[in-house]
Amino acid sequence: MKGGGGIVGGGGKRRWKVLVIGVLVLVILSMLVPLAFLLGLHNTFHSPGIVTVQPSSPFERSRINATKHSQTDLSERVDQVLQKINPVLPKKTEITEGYRDMNRTSISDSKNRGLPVSPAVVANPSPANKTKTEVSHKGGQGAIVNADETQRTCQVKYGSYCLWREENKEPMKDAKVKHMKDLLFVARAYYPSIAKMPSQSQLTRDMKQNIQEFERVLIVSSADDDLPPQVDKKFEKMEAVISKAKSFPVDCNNVDKKLRQILDLTEDEASFHMKQSVFLYQLAVHTMPKSLHCLSMRLTVEYFKSGSVDTEDSEKFSDPSLLHFVIISDNILASSVVINSTVLHARESRNFVFHVLTSEQNYFAMKQWFIRNPCKQAAIQVLNIEKLELDSSDRTLSLPTEFRVSFLSGDNLASQGNRTHYLSMFSQSHYLLPKIFHKLKKVVILDHDVVVQRDLSPLWELDMEGKVNGAVKECSVRLGQLKSLKGGSFDANACLWMSGLNVIDLARWRELGVTEAYHKFYKQQMSGGGESREEVALQASLLAFQDKVYALDDRWAVSGLGYDYYINTQTIKNAATLHYNGNMKPWLELGIPQYKDFWRNHLNREDRFLSDCNVNP
Repeated sequence: MKGGGGIVGGGGKRRWKVLVIGVLVLVILSMLVPLAFLLGLHNTFHSPGIVTVQPSSPFERSRINATKHSQTDLSERVDQVLQKINPVLPKKTEITEGYRDMNRTSISDSKNRGLPVSPAVVANPSPANKTKTEVSHKGGQGAIVNADETQRTCQVKYGSYCLWREENKEPMKDAKVKHMKDLLFVARAYYPSIAKMPSQSQLTRDMKQNIQEFERVLIVSSADDDLPPQVDKKFEKMEAVISKAKSFPVDCNNVDKKLRQILDLTEDEASFHMKQSVFLYQLAVHTMPKSLHCLSMRLTVEYFKSGSVDTEDSEKFSDPSLLHFVIISDNILASSVVINSTVLHARESRNFVFHVLTSEQNYFAMKQWFIRNPCKQAAIQVLNIEKLELDSSDRTLSLPTEFRVSFLSGDNLASQGNRTHYLSMFSQSHYLLPKIFHKLKKVVILDHDVVVQRDLSPLWELDMEGKVNGAVKECSVRLGQLKSLKGGSFDANACLWMSGLNVIDLARWRELGVTEAYHKFYKQQMSGGGESREEVALQASLLAFQDKVYALDDRWAVSGLGYDYYINTQTIKNAATLHYNGNMKPWLELGIPQYKDFWRNHLNREDRFLSDCNVNP
């Protein structure tokens, strides 16, 4: 029994020793394998973010050459496998299309989430240009996007500010300010984690001090010129503090949360600045420039100081045998350009008579300007619409109203893009013309944002076939596409007519009672409520002139020079008149550069008041 027990006990000890040895071997191997990998094998795997030092010894060079040969053999075997399965893979065009769709989807998703999207190339928004633009990304890949759709979306959402911004790019003047903001964001992200370390109290104080200094500087500085002289030393201190903070192990979750908070704040700030820039753009468009206001005031003072004598020839102003033009304007330079360009291209300017309807505020300035700058043998009459003896109670000056119309175009959803047009229509002041010029039978109305390039005398020889209004029609927009047209019977496929150049048969106007019909439609729509005055005025004008518009040839007028960057140059040269309808008028700094010369050429720049008021359109 004892012997048997001894045998059993001995076998158990041997098994225990084997287990202990096995565990020790496993522990040793678990330590040696990582060390071997770290010391030798990692040289065969190169991370794209790690710089590899070139070997200096022959042994290391031979080892790396062997590694390269093995990698070459591996790549050859991979190519052979890919050739075998090549029929299964999609074609290159399919891959490109898939990437294109994926890119569009990712961009749309990023926009919905408020994340920044790679900027697209500004392209031609003209429907005639169907080219596609390749947009390069940081990854070295390209995506094909529809240039028309990109530009139209930009134009519809933000007016034409984005196009003007591309045309007027300037060197960045706040590069250092932006770098300061970036450093401040990083310091704020690391500061909470460093502040929790009791042993890093000095670093915590330094970070807090640098953050406060950056905040004080950024409060009063929006450009590099506003920064203090010692800003470079502040950069060095902040970068040193951030570098030291990054060297400590910190909780990545805390840094991630802080950076996400900063990202949200940055997105809100970017949205605010975008809305602010659009608001300032609209303000610049609808506000009279300071220089033009100065010109009006100086001319008014000069009129009363010089005691100008009224030498107007009243006989010409009421002679129906002469050619009469009507301009409704409160802009001195704009009216001057219209008259100068018309007279310059006239065969006989002595038969031309211009009637300028303006407000009481600009009346004396307008008279003084044309006294100082006569236009050959043409007669010019300036009328104060507020002092005219009319039955109508509404005698305030109202300029031609422009309506911005946007709608989808395209046969399918994939090709749909927004198209934008500016429709210029008659205002309330236009419907007073039959009473103001009760002795005249026919007039030509010119908007003050028009430039004339040909003789307009043949317009009086037109047979308008009993129509009241001779105008160029805009068939790219149909009546049925206007949502504001709800009441009344009208042809949905009819083209819209526009103001700018209009031949008006005043005798036929009075006979058909167009003014009375306009006021009737206007009152009916206003009594219904729910629509703005502008929408009601548009609808009333279209209904009042329905079936009363004579279509002029398209060569008499080309429109869109105030918002369309890509009008055909030959079309502009062949047109009799150029209409700058849209936000970007030629006398504004925001005007489209390539169209400004057509307007500047007819501006009298020798007048001393232009230089005194710094008028430089």
